Amino acid sequence: TLLIGGYAQAAYLGARRKATLTETVRAWRDYGDAWPLVHPSPRNQIWLRRNPWFEAETVPALRARVADILSE
Repeated sequence: TLLIGGYAQAAYLGARRKATLTETVRAWRDYGDAWPLVHPSPRNQIWLRRNPWFEAETVPALRARVADILSE
């Protein structure tokens, strides 16, 4: 389950989400098969530049998980 943006994270994670969207996205390992992600808006380019761990850690892990699901 991809939880894209703060509204989706609030709706599905509720009290389990962290204090900020960034903290929630960074803690993606804590949510099992639910993947909290930032919205892929061009306006989020600043967020992506400020959080290089997202493309270095989260995106490759998500790609691997999707590939694993598709190979089942």
